[in-house]
Amino acid sequence: MIQLPLSKLSNVGTTIFSQMTQLANENEAINLSQGFPDFMPDHELLDHVDYFIKKGFNQYAPMGGMITLKEEITRKIENSHQAIYHPDSEVTVTAGGTQAIFTAVATFVKKDDEVIIFEPAYDCYEPTVELFGGVVKRFEMKAPDYAIDWTEVRNLVSDKTKMIIINNPNNPSGKILKENDLQELIKIVKDTSILILSDEVYENIVFDGKQHLSIARYPELKERTLLVASFGKLFHVTGWKIGYCAAPKALTNEFRKIHQFNVFSVNTPIQLALAAYMKNEDHYNNLGQFFQEKRDFLRKGLAGTSFGLLDCEGTYFQALTYDKISDKNDFDFASELTINHKVASVPFSPFYKNKRNDHVIRLCFAKKQETLERAIENLSRL
Repeated sequence: MIQLPLSKLSNVGTTIFSQMTQLANENEAINLSQGFPDFMPDHELLDHVDYFIKKGFNQYAPMGGMITLKEEITRKIENSHQAIYHPDSEVTVTAGGTQAIFTAVATFVKKDDEVIIFEPAYDCYEPTVELFGGVVKRFEMKAPDYAIDWTEVRNLVSDKTKMIIINNPNNPSGKILKENDLQELIKIVKDTSILILSDEVYENIVFDGKQHLSIARYPELKERTLLVASFGKLFHVTGWKIGYCAAPKALTNEFRKIHQFNVFSVNTPIQLALAAYMKNEDHYNNLGQFFQEKRDFLRKGLAGTSFGLLDCEGTYFQALTYDKISDKNDFDFASELTINHKVASVPFSPFYKNKRNDHVIRLCFAKKQETLERAIENLSRL
């Protein structure tokens, strides 16, 4: 029998999100694990999609994206972050945020290049870096505050450092970067050729009057950054898998050399529909308040339980400690919660290389009111 070769990622298994969703489905549990809404997007957006499909816009889009959508993206960035990007030469529409991240790493990370990431880290960063021969350097942010010690980060930098990956607001912790964090990052990359990959897919979901400080706001960072965002998070359409990468022209030129062979182009009628929908800024300017009401409802419902509520400054994820309930590791606790109490969550340990266990789980509150009510009822019994 032929001995088949292993893949380049043979040590990588199924993502924790898929695992917990499968467990939720098998046990008919309320799925607060994987980060997707269980409610419909705006019918106005759906009507735009229907219009452009029926008008015959069903063939390949330009490789970099439809110009009408890229113009709306640059207008949004300018209004939100006071940063200017040229729509045709500095914005690329991608098949979701993850594809943009993959393509950015594939474009610039070569064998033995070092890439700094901050854990808990979204699970696509490390395997993508390793796939292209890079070496991951990790800074561990620790519960409960998930703060960054920039002196320690500076010690990770070497002459082999090619890229620093930032996730702001952070999934899964829900923390956001502050002015001091960005100033420290500026100091670290000054007079270097280090690139920044800034994953900002939750940029519009920030709470309590706080401000999302995009990398794009800082000229010293913008000039070396590939900024990634997602329409799935913005408009409750995660299954459409559409996002974008904004970067200076020189970086965009290189990015597109890989993008053209990765996916080439992205869904044409949906691009046109998004462009039409984005002309009304109210469709995304009020997103933070929309999700803050859901966050507050969940937090209020769990306030009288034995769970500990960690700060949630952004994203649509609430982190909980459970050490007053159980001493099990987070994966076993999350599994037990799904099977016996019918609420699926995501444990934090898979977001760390060393499977760090702080007895923390993550709940997604991008759900209908009745979904959150049922979850609170079940969790309140613990």
